[in-house]
Amino acid sequence: MRWLWIDRIVELVPRTRIVTIKNVSLAEEHLHDHFAASGGLPPIPLMPACLIVEGMAQSAGILVGHSEGFREKVALAKVSRAELEADVTPGLTIRYTASIQQMDRVGASTTGTVEVIDPNRPGSARQIGAIDLMFSHLDNNMAGMEFPEHNFVFGESFKMVLRMSGIAADPAPGP
Repeated sequence: MRWLWIDRIVELVPRTRIVTIKNVSLAEEHLHDHFAASGGLPPIPLMPACLIVEGMAQSAGILVGHSEGFREKVALAKVSRAELEADVTPGLTIRYTASIQQMDRVGASTTGTVEVIDPNRPGSARQIGAIDLMFSHLDNNMAGMEFPEHNFVFGESFKMVLRMSGIAADPAPGP
């Protein structure tokens, strides 16, 4: 995966819960298109909702992948619910909290909350959304399709976020 929509893992309770953060910066190129100045109106840089959902998918996907020592190829299978009630602008921090609701050999379901924090206002955290997702363990899919041996989901970028957050990035030894 080329784009990361989380900056750091701040809490990981194996097989249970993960908390990650994303600092939204005006240096991010996508903000200049959402929404650019036009018709005499000033620009209104907003974090696109689809990228907020992707940040939750990456957070919850790490939680699901970590549960099996990153041996499984975990892919987002379904967005069951995505509700966002406020815009996120540069200078704010997004905090994702995801929990595993159910997990078996073919996949997992997660539920999550999205909060926004203004770093200039201590205690400003407020929930702005809820996102529930379903993941598939690709190698155990019911279609019986074959996938490459290398784990294309948990590549070097994700391993770097894990290492920077103090979490072992190498798979646990198999059973």
